[in-house]
Amino acid sequence: MTSHPSRKPTLDNYLDNHYVHRSNWLRAAVLGANDGIISVSSLAIGVAAASTSRDPILLATMASLVAGALSMAAGEYVSVSSQTDIEKSDIAREAEELAEMPEMELQMLAKIYESRGLKEETAMLVAKELTAKDALAAHVRDELGITEMSQANPIQAALASGAAFTAGAVLPLLVTLLAPLSYMEYYLYVFTIISLIVLGVVSAKTGGAPIGKAIIRIVIWGTIAMGLSALVGYLFGVQV
Repeated sequence: MTSHPSRKPTLDNYLDNHYVHRSNWLRAAVLGANDGIISVSSLAIGVAAASTSRDPILLATMASLVAGALSMAAGEYVSVSSQTDIEKSDIAREAEELAEMPEMELQMLAKIYESRGLKEETAMLVAKELTAKDALAAHVRDELGITEMSQANPIQAALASGAAFTAGAVLPLLVTLLAPLSYMEYYLYVFTIISLIVLGVVSAKTGGAPIGKAIIRIVIWGTIAMGLSALVGYLFGVQV
């Protein structure tokens, strides 16, 4: 059996075997789907525990789906936009400092490289060469810790979160439509746990993380949320 030659790594493809470049959109998508499954299921369980008819459960589930998706998208957009504004402000401030005190900034850059393990002379040489090529880029990357990989797109994050929430929320909605009313809470719980396990597997594989840990984490917190919601419904016992 002959082995296929591995592709020669370049600056464009060297991260293909790593997962860190997926972290921004993956975080938004997993958070959205997880929130969609758990929050809508929890609300449906709470209403089902206090309801004798299907209509209030469906109404609550639909309202939760629409409001949750819009809220998730808007919240993600505002959050990422705020982060982007802060980064732009820091970059502008760094550009001013480079214009006003270039020598001090050069010394600071050399100290950063020295603290990472380079000898004093080597650190200064690296700082000078990077400053000559693109001083602002060097300081933004090594002093502020801002890279293209770490920067998130507000629109992309908002769409990923909203779409993922909707996809997750559709699952409990289907249960409220099809499951027998008398055992609605139990169907919702079992179906939600299965959905969370699938989500945990998918997110772990996509992010290259341990599958077992992802499943345990997502199932435990999902169970707690749904259990507390059902408890509230039983305790208040309001018939709707």
